[in-house]
Amino acid sequence: MPFAVFALATGAFAISTTEFVILGLLMNVATDFNISISTAGMLITAYAVGVVIGAPLLTPILARFPRKQVIVFLLGLFTVGNLIGALAPSYEILLASRLLTALVHASFYGLASIVASQLVTPDKQARAMSMVFMGATLANVIGAPVGTMIGLEWGWRSTSYVCAMLGVLSAISIFWIVPRVHTEKPKNIGAEFKALLQPKVMGALSLTLIGFGGTFTLLTYIAPLLTEITGFAEQHVSALLLVFGLGMAIGNPFGGWITDKNLGTGLKATLGCLFLSLLAIGFFSQNPYIMTVLVFLFGAAMFATITPLQVNAMKAAGDAPVMAASFNIAAFNLANALAASIGGKVIDSSLGLSNLPFVAAGIALLGIAMTFIATAKTQPAKPQPA
Repeated sequence: MPFAVFALATGAFAISTTEFVILGLLMNVATDFNISISTAGMLITAYAVGVVIGAPLLTPILARFPRKQVIVFLLGLFTVGNLIGALAPSYEILLASRLLTALVHASFYGLASIVASQLVTPDKQARAMSMVFMGATLANVIGAPVGTMIGLEWGWRSTSYVCAMLGVLSAISIFWIVPRVHTEKPKNIGAEFKALLQPKVMGALSLTLIGFGGTFTLLTYIAPLLTEITGFAEQHVSALLLVFGLGMAIGNPFGGWITDKNLGTGLKATLGCLFLSLLAIGFFSQNPYIMTVLVFLFGAAMFATITPLQVNAMKAAGDAPVMAASFNIAAFNLANALAASIGGKVIDSSLGLSNLPFVAAGIALLGIAMTFIATAKTQPAKPQPA
């Protein structure tokens, strides 16, 4: 794998660290600004909203410029957003800085996926994309936990400064290491959006929304499930999340490898593994030993699905792969927001927390059904006998 691909992964590491590190620092932010935890939680919502807005706002404009320069520019904007957050005199300014930083997210991942695929031969393109997303995996395993420890020790603002530094270092590494790649002359913005409205592309984006929705229906509430249903002590949850992160690190390259073999097989296999892991968690959620293994498998299945879903959207878009890649990242984040809401409603209903994994598995199963329907439509018709 070219070293330039790993340089792109450093950008993913910086961006995803910023996205997730706030989870462990909400209490500190709430105390500093004298606000409630629920109000501080809007910092997470603001980021998700920024990602969804950023795809249609920035990608059509930036797609016409050289891709390497655009990626460096995006990391510069990301750095500015973190610096504003570190210096924020009020909660409102911090909220705006999270929104600004998140605008970069979809466009960066969309462009980085395209550039990574251009740096390798066609038979390794999905694996190259999975290496970019490996940066996000490491952000969950290393970046967010270390950032949280820094924030707890020296204040949450210090973590924002560190994230800004990561942005600078990543931009420098990409500037020096990643070669210039060919940038196709884009269509006009109207034509780009029209390409996204094609049924095949909308179907691919819907598959991401539904297929990944099962993940966040459970993942959002994994900590209370592990403590209230499985019976783990709260201090053990961080170790279990590390196990989850290690699973992500294993599943990520698997998703790239199997997608390079065959996209349809990759979609069915990874979503199938996701469904089975969620179903197993539902059945064995009260057994701490089995759950430790299942948390690992859940992490592996979750990140294995990302690359085939991303490649699926890009292939469906044809002449608008950058737009499709960015909008697909937005679909991942929209799935996060909607699934968290669904999970909350399930917990508050008569089903309760213990049945949440089964609901999540049902959503994943719907994604599998959509995959089989989509691949059946693309199968060549069998010749009729004379």
